[in-house]
Amino acid sequence: MSTANQLSDSDHPTLINLVSRLTYGKKSPQEVVESIFLYARDQIKFGFPRVWDEVKASETIYYGLGYCNTKATLMVALCRVAGIPARVHFGLIDIRIMHGILPSIVFPFMPKVGGHSWTEVQLDGEWKPIDSYINDKPFYDRALNKLQASSRPLGYSISLESGKSSCEFNFGEQGFVHMGAVREDHGTWEDASDYFATEQYPRFASWQKALLPMILFMANRNVTRLRQRTM
Repeated sequence: MSTANQLSDSDHPTLINLVSRLTYGKKSPQEVVESIFLYARDQIKFGFPRVWDEVKASETIYYGLGYCNTKATLMVALCRVAGIPARVHFGLIDIRIMHGILPSIVFPFMPKVGGHSWTEVQLDGEWKPIDSYINDKPFYDRALNKLQASSRPLGYSISLESGKSSCEFNFGEQGFVHMGAVREDHGTWEDASDYFATEQYPRFASWQKALLPMILFMANRNVTRLRQRTM
């Protein structure tokens, strides 16, 4: 089936060649997913490309940057290329998880929640959720250190509201980085584009769209500074 209109464009040659390299010598579906996970986590650095949300998986590889929604799109596409059933799960997340990343001046003008997604993969007949690929490990380690030193349960793209967090290859409660901050569940979708076409998807106002390039530039600068920070 053609994926020309899908964001998880799993028939793109770049993805097919990449998965061939990532899965070479892997003996089990879980090993395959772990290899894909490590690529999405560390080779696609946490950050924000110039385009918001509606980014194809092949484009995320080109940008080398991603966040929850674009990395979930990529994870789904790569898993499907490898023959692993995958889908994207959407919801709304507490925007305070972006404290320390977004410039503080923008928070009074933003909604309390924003769009968020994670990935579900099917292994041994069971759908397993995972989101711990969102933050690359160098950034995650420094962000967690920074958050733990603060008085906040949310921030730096990490939630400690459930009392734990991890960027390792773990499913569900053992591995979730963001789930403690999710405030509303919008269910699972075959492709992110399907969700983006619904009324559930939170959209920017025109003035917010105008400011978005500057906000994303500042956010990427903050992420880079934190990633390079000595622990």
